[in-house]
Amino acid sequence: MSATDQPTPMFRQYRAIKADHPETILLFRMGDFYEMFYDDAREASRLLDLTLTARGKGSEHVVPMCGFPHHQLDAYAAKLVLAGRRVAVCDQVEDPRQAKGLVKREVVRVLTPGTIVDAAALEPTEHSWAAAVAVVGSRIGAAFLEATTGEFLAWESSHDADGWAALSECLASFHAREIVHAEGLRWPEGGPVSISGHAALAPLEPYAFAVDVADDLLRRHFGVASLDGFGLRERPAAVAAAGALLQYLLDTHRSGLQHVDRLSMHDPANRLVIDAATRRNLELERSIRDGSRRGTLLATLDDTRTAAGARLLRTWLLAPLVDRAEIVARLDAVEGTLRSEVRIAVRERLDGVHDIERSVARAVAGTAGPRDLAGLRASLDRIPGILETIGTLSAPLTRATVDDLDPCADVRDVLARGLSDDPPASARDPGIVRAGFDAELDGLCAMQADGRSFLAALEERERAATGIASLKVRFTKVFGYYIEVSRPNLALVPDTYQRKQTIAGGERFVTPELKELEERILHASERAAVLEAELFARIRAQVARAASRLNGVARACAVLDVLSTLADVAVRRSWNRPVVDDGLGFRIGAGRHPVVEEALGARAFVPNDTDLDASSEAIAIVTGPNMGGKSTYLRQNAVHAILAQTGSFVPADSAHLGIVDRVFCRVGASDSLAEGQSTFMVEMSETAHILHHATRRSLVVLDEIGRGTSTFDGLAIAWSVVEHLHDRPDGPCRTLFATHYHELTELAVQLPGVVNYRMAVRERGDSVVFTHRVERGPADRSYGIHVARLAGVPSPVIRRAAEILHNLEDDAYGRDGLPRIARTSTEERAPTARQARLFGWDAAPAEPPSDPAASEVLAELRSRDPHQMTPLEALALLDAWRRRLRG
Repeated sequence: MSATDQPTPMFRQYRAIKADHPETILLFRMGDFYEMFYDDAREASRLLDLTLTARGKGSEHVVPMCGFPHHQLDAYAAKLVLAGRRVAVCDQVEDPRQAKGLVKREVVRVLTPGTIVDAAALEPTEHSWAAAVAVVGSRIGAAFLEATTGEFLAWESSHDADGWAALSECLASFHAREIVHAEGLRWPEGGPVSISGHAALAPLEPYAFAVDVADDLLRRHFGVASLDGFGLRERPAAVAAAGALLQYLLDTHRSGLQHVDRLSMHDPANRLVIDAATRRNLELERSIRDGSRRGTLLATLDDTRTAAGARLLRTWLLAPLVDRAEIVARLDAVEGTLRSEVRIAVRERLDGVHDIERSVARAVAGTAGPRDLAGLRASLDRIPGILETIGTLSAPLTRATVDDLDPCADVRDVLARGLSDDPPASARDPGIVRAGFDAELDGLCAMQADGRSFLAALEERERAATGIASLKVRFTKVFGYYIEVSRPNLALVPDTYQRKQTIAGGERFVTPELKELEERILHASERAAVLEAELFARIRAQVARAASRLNGVARACAVLDVLSTLADVAVRRSWNRPVVDDGLGFRIGAGRHPVVEEALGARAFVPNDTDLDASSEAIAIVTGPNMGGKSTYLRQNAVHAILAQTGSFVPADSAHLGIVDRVFCRVGASDSLAEGQSTFMVEMSETAHILHHATRRSLVVLDEIGRGTSTFDGLAIAWSVVEHLHDRPDGPCRTLFATHYHELTELAVQLPGVVNYRMAVRERGDSVVFTHRVERGPADRSYGIHVARLAGVPSPVIRRAAEILHNLEDDAYGRDGLPRIARTSTEERAPTARQARLFGWDAAPAEPPSDPAASEVLAELRSRDPHQMTPLEALALLDAWRRRLRG
């Protein structure tokens, strides 16, 4: 074979199809295998751990290749997509037995990270969003489409730095897996990665983003004369992004998108904003330790019964409400579901509901298997019972969810009549269609059954006629049906037998009767397989046509699942209903952190109160030792706000909360090596984001701001941050600020909106007990040495640290002006050749400084008593000395 100079017809066909899909890995169907060639084969063999072979070995035209059996398509394609590759599936679109010459092949779908609907590539409890970005004049737009559920949203903002920042926040909140954009799009400084994160990028021709083209496509898809009803009036960038994204899905799916039946404008202002840093720091959905769900608020809350319910709970939790009426409606629905008999019954019935949305999406794409539809049938069987149970509830949200719900009885009926009780996994296997659904198929199946009985009868007759007791009628794909006779009995074979094959133990024969029977059976089997596939395709198409109605059922089940889950959590864990209003208060009685409480047990967790009000005591400075519980206390208050505005009860005896527009949480410290940012730089970047975006209605949680730099720098920054949050033009925002800088507690004296809280500690001799109880007032010590002892620091180090601490607290400098930090309580250490730099010169052990200004400062230092000065006075004096020494 010459694959380059004289390619075979098959390779000419392959090259033509590959030329149309150059950026994909092309899976080329050849008989029972999908094959890959050239660079595709090299890459796929590495990613899929397949053996790399070659065609044309021994010639100068060797073609690298690898492949896998056709029934493993979903698994292998999913691996490639999860590795970030685009995959084009090229199938044989005609029966090879009926083809004249080369079998016709076409790409039937293109799989990409954001558009794949196959179960093997998806996490059942998480959404899989594709996004598009468009710039039209002075506007920037985006669209978000979930191919597995049909949810479709659009967004628009001004084309400036703030607009790009808002877009980046949107993309992060949706966790977009793929972003479609026009070729040549001018991204802001930092390139597309600064906006898209780690999402795959898919450039398209700019034509797809033309507003008139996008508008026409959207109107035709939704069957409307205008897009005004979707909120897209005078939003050209949103229209361009939505139209381009819809076209992208049509091109990749190569099928209709009946389940994409609505389009809405996404307005972040309608939801409580939780930025990426806050989601990470509060561990809402991913653990900081290992990135898993374990130990997160979502994992603690999620006891949903359905995959759609789990996805909806995650959506509610990461984008809580800000409208009081909507929050109250959810709380009313949760409270209404608390009745044990209703809650238990609903959860039991939901237990058997499969992932309706994703089954429907696969039906629309033409890839749903028999068990997808069997799961849909089982789900629809449960809907009447669910509606009957919910019928006793009167909460408006519950009623709006189930009233006028179409249970899709017609789809349920066709699935009940058409599918067998236990269909096979693959649409290529027999046994999908129920007996009695189609008369022709029933006849063919009967013929196959009769043929098998005829074969058994023929075998018995031939044994009796020939006297050969071991005679057998058998079948192989190569030879069809035959009669096998062992060697010792060959003399008894009649002349009417036609020799077919000689084998080691005897010979194989056929007869005219056996040939006729074989033709009847094989024809019936082949025709039955073709007909069953056609019938299943019709059933699947009927499901696809009902996509919109079925998705309505799925959404209703998801809402009921989340409401009953929130009610169940409230009952089992003794959570209470919060009072939510439009005020500026934030009052929690005996609040707990739900994740920590679950880990420790309810009896081990120490609850605490919080009382903030943006119109009075808005900012709480929280001091106390490490391991005293400051971080847990800070986080639990942020979690209470998120839970309450999600519509959940909260882990507290009482809660009265003014609605929060944004939650900010800055805790911990970490380097961002990929972006070349130090720990302190990350800390300051996140702090700057908070100071720029916090409003009077925000809740700000700050833990140890300023600790990433020197003590004085850190204290100065922390002090200034508190002042800025307090002195905002529209008033202070509710803030919890944990710190080890005890100097900050003086702000409660200077600023009317600041109050001091402390983590209580009980001392017993040389040991301390951390009570984890919050009290009013400032802490007087940090107890760091006690924590070091608990952590197992060696005893000599602990004793030495205690000596140094005593020197610092008693008098940091000796009469000679030299630091006493290095001295012990029993002896003076021998001075080194050069001491630590102090006030800008290197002090020698015996010689006073020669600089007159330095001598004056040193003399004044000796005369001042630090115990008679406030921290602020000491800082001011230090700054004055520094200016004098610099001249």
